[in-house]
Amino acid sequence: MGTRDFSGEDVYKVLVNAGNFEHVRTSGSHVIVEWTPPPDHDTEPRRVTVPLHDRIDLGTLQSIAEQAGANDFDSFCAWVDRHR
Repeated sequence: MGTRDFSGEDVYKVLVNAGNFEHVRTSGSHVIVEWTPPPDHDTEPRRVTVPLHDRIDLGTLQSIAEQAGANDFDSFCAWVDRHR
């Protein structure tokens, strides 16, 4: 099992740079990013809120993974770790 110790900036950068999410806005200490599916996908757009904290709590990280559409939390964490 890989690390689960990420800052909000780590997660934000990976979602934008490797996950094809686009920055929508910043609201206080949180950033909102959105993924728009290609026309041939039969899925809804995904909006993710990421707190810009030095360390993201485990429950918050699980929520981010779910919002981002991850099917497996451990794989999501490994993906973030590989791309940060």
